[in-house]
Amino acid sequence: MEKKVHLILPLNVNANCSVVWVSNINPIIIWAAYQAWREAFVMYPWSLVTRAKRCWSKLKSWLAVNFPEVLPTLREGASEAEIREFENSLKVKLPLPTRLLYRFCDGQELLNEEFSGSFPSTLLGIMGGYSLYDHLVNVFLLPLSQVIVDTKGIKHQLGFSSRSEYIVVAASATYDTSISSVHESKGIQQQDAMLLWLEEHGRRLHDGTIKVRREGKIRSINLFPEQSPLCSSAITNGVKVRASAVFVPELSNLQDESEKFLFAYSIRLSLSPGGCVINAMTFSSCQLYWRHWCIRANDAIISNVNGEAVIGKFPLLNPGEDEFVYESCTPLPSSQGSVEGSFTFVPGRLADPKGSPFEVEVARFPLQLPDYIF
Repeated sequence: MEKKVHLILPLNVNANCSVVWVSNINPIIIWAAYQAWREAFVMYPWSLVTRAKRCWSKLKSWLAVNFPEVLPTLREGASEAEIREFENSLKVKLPLPTRLLYRFCDGQELLNEEFSGSFPSTLLGIMGGYSLYDHLVNVFLLPLSQVIVDTKGIKHQLGFSSRSEYIVVAASATYDTSISSVHESKGIQQQDAMLLWLEEHGRRLHDGTIKVRREGKIRSINLFPEQSPLCSSAITNGVKVRASAVFVPELSNLQDESEKFLFAYSIRLSLSPGGCVINAMTFSSCQLYWRHWCIRANDAIISNVNGEAVIGKFPLLNPGEDEFVYESCTPLPSSQGSVEGSFTFVPGRLADPKGSPFEVEVARFPLQLPDYIF
């Protein structure tokens, strides 16, 4: 049964325009257009206007190159009248940074199959997602009209009062729980929390920390980091292992002293084009047999795990094939820790070994609470 994941934004706190300089056009016309753009945002601090515009421009420029199928889902900006109508409907007052984000883009247009109880054929959530076992998250930025519907529903579901200063601004079509909430504050860091998250998201996309991943025929923004220091990488005898983790807020339990924080981790295995090389002998394949994990909370070892297979599978690696990817999870009593270990592989196949088993390093990768939790 498909469910939803919701992002809750703290409160207190139609213009999808930009300045475009084009040659051979009357500068008076350009200046008039620029002045009209300025006047449309006259009620906002100009530094905040340019910051919100820059944030969206950066996100859209990355999408245009790397994930263009998402662009048609982005809506035109909401007008001031639409935002006032929204605020009156929910009896809330949006922070200025959040108002500006919606002025430039009113969330994502939801396809009919999204949020309808059936698994979507595409995962186009601009805020990305992750998976572990059968738990899949892919987060969409909601349009204001859907924010009203989901906020009223979640307030009733969680028992919030009608005067609650929380609204739902994003949701996943695949799981149903709140995934982040921050209380109302007059401090700048709280006021621009949503803008801060989107700015950091854009930075990670542009620098390659997170990327689009294809699973089967479906592409989506995947939040498992792809670069050091958040992603580790090691090659042993031609077997390459990349590993990284993400915090899973919706499945964490801050009331549980022993397992407060849940982290999902992604392991990517591949064999070099030259095959598996052991003692100057080359093998065309190798197969995983055993795993060993050393899990730390801060610097203290809390778990040593040994066992056959990974998620019940014994992946067979061949040269030049796509990475074998799997996800799992581990709880921690602290907000940071690490995982490292090794895999035992057999040259050839388990059913037809060509040599002695050998160990492959899984370099240490961090488990840490991010600066901004979506």
